[in-house]
Amino acid sequence: MKKVSGITKRWVLNTLCVIIAVMAVIATLSSAFIYSYYYDSVSRTLESHTNEVVSTFFNLYSGSSEELFETGAREFVENFDDKETIEVWVINKNGKVVASSSGFDITETNMPDYKEACSSNKGKAIWTGKMSSGEKVMAMSIALPPTADETSSNTAVRYIISLKDIDTQIYMIISVIIFVCLLSISLVALSGSFFIRSIVRPVNKLNEMAKQIAAGNFNTHIDRLTYNDEIGELCETINYMSQEISQTDKIKNDFISTVSHELRTPLTAINGWGETILQSGASDTEVLNKGVKIIVSESKRLTEMVEELLDFSRIQSGRMTLQIEKIDVLAELDETVFVFRERAQREGIEVVYNATDAIAPMNGDPNRIKQVFANVLDNAIKYNKQGGKIVIIAEVTTEQVRIIIGDSGCGISPEDLPKVKEKFYKANVSVRGSGIGLAVADEVVKLHGGELIIDSVLNVGTTITILLPIIPPEIPTMVLPDERSEENNEQ
Repeated sequence: MKKVSGITKRWVLNTLCVIIAVMAVIATLSSAFIYSYYYDSVSRTLESHTNEVVSTFFNLYSGSSEELFETGAREFVENFDDKETIEVWVINKNGKVVASSSGFDITETNMPDYKEACSSNKGKAIWTGKMSSGEKVMAMSIALPPTADETSSNTAVRYIISLKDIDTQIYMIISVIIFVCLLSISLVALSGSFFIRSIVRPVNKLNEMAKQIAAGNFNTHIDRLTYNDEIGELCETINYMSQEISQTDKIKNDFISTVSHELRTPLTAINGWGETILQSGASDTEVLNKGVKIIVSESKRLTEMVEELLDFSRIQSGRMTLQIEKIDVLAELDETVFVFRERAQREGIEVVYNATDAIAPMNGDPNRIKQVFANVLDNAIKYNKQGGKIVIIAEVTTEQVRIIIGDSGCGISPEDLPKVKEKFYKANVSVRGSGIGLAVADEVVKLHGGELIIDSVLNVGTTITILLPIIPPEIPTMVLPDERSEENNEQ
């Protein structure tokens, strides 16, 4: 059997891991987007200074001496407006920085963008990296146009933006994104673990309860849950199932005890009279005849009980078969009433039988139909009292026969009435019998397509209505006068 903790494992693998993967993708894409957005902004800022003003300004100093070029470079740097955010350098043809907006002498040699701008056809290049000082920057160099006697020019203007503050801001935003993702994962894990516990704990209890029920402890139950959901409903259903199994088990045990007692009674009589006959010998004819009659009677009673148990077993396993033939239901009822009337009179019970003279044909098993009537009449006698009455009424319609058998016996309580047709159930344990007669009768009636209805009032009596379908009468075909004449002519 799988452990219930597998639910938690499946949730972690199928849900939490997916959420973590999604959050990781979101954090990665967001970080890449933010990084690209800020660096593109810096690049666009540098690109905004690529204009003809630079070339025009330095054309005045084209071909001039180095001193005059440096003077122009300092003038250009001094007039630069974005000194607070961008550092600008002017580089002469020897690759030396002759003017800078910082005012310090520059000895930087790591300038890949400068070299690329001087050697490329575009005349400009951009570079992101670390300077000799270790500071991360983005730099863009613009090569100045060569003079008439020069094939190429090494003079250039270089714009530099420090990325320190920008990287700090990017890292802060990415940290916030990662924190939000981790917080979201934590909240999902917390709420998910709480939700899983609310499922796993009841399921664990249900598992333990199922084990106890399997071990035969039917009195176990689960305490009512706080949540009114499917799990709570399942727990209530399991509790109800446990109660029903416990009650069914008790009914079954009572049934076994009752049947054992019922079987023991005729067996005791048979055994006792058998020993009496053996002891008295064949000389005492009166004892012999009386003993044989009792043995035969009790054997017949024992056989009927065993047959009833076998029938019930067949019904439970779905193996009961019917020997279908065309019968008259009321004729079978007449025979059964005739047999039980004498028994009822011996016990001081009046039988009133009122049946129509009509025929009630149906396709059925005559022995099983008699068994239904016999079981119902047997109960009517057993649960009646001396001086009581049994009324039997039979009515026939075009579609069914209605047989009503009412008695003035002890009746059935409202609590027991819905269960009297259930297996093993016996409302009154003080009366002899196995308690399965009505269950067998109800199943036989159902197999014939009918219905058995029980109405009862405690201490007043019980009425059982048996409805069975019958074969509708044939409607004679009317022959018109013209057709009759044609038939006569043909003859």
